Amino acid sequence: MNNKTKVRKEVFGISAPERAYDSQYYDKKCPFTGGLAVKKEFLKGKVVKRDTNKSATIEWHTPSYVKKYERYEVLRSRLRVHNPSCIDAQVGQTVLVARTRPLSKTKNHVIIKILDEEIKIPAESSKDQKDDLGKKESTKRSTKKSTEESDEESTEESITKSTDEESYLGDVENNESS
Repeated sequence: MNNKTKVRKEVFGISAPERAYDSQYYDKKCPFTGGLAVKKEFLKGKVVKRDTNKSATIEWHTPSYVKKYERYEVLRSRLRVHNPSCIDAQVGQTVLVARTRPLSKTKNHVIIKILDEEIKIPAESSKDQKDDLGKKESTKRSTKKSTEESDEESTEESITKSTDEESYLGDVENNESS
């Protein structure tokens, strides 16, 4: 670690990540490795977009009651935040964000903690979807085959029933004529 960089051990009871102690992750806009002051206003959201310039977009949903329809609607809120290199939140993770001074034209918040480690990699999820589609198609095919087989069985049963009825009717007609 450089003598120039000092790591703040905790911010509002949240301890610094282990990566913050490595001099490689110094960021002047980080509350742990830089001198960024953090205000006591926190938000929790899910990272939906991540940029290369240490920025991220978080999103959270809040229910709102609509009196006219006597129902709730879900409102979506988005916020641009600074993503320090010592934290490096990925898309799909739930994070805790704190308010700071204006960092740029649109950024007034910084990520201070990753709450949830859930990450979905788009490449893997698309493969899973393709696999699921393949399974659905195969089940459709199997159900088509089974319905065709059941249709064949039902037609065979109807043929045997009709021949039984004809033979019965033939017996009844023979008895009536005699």
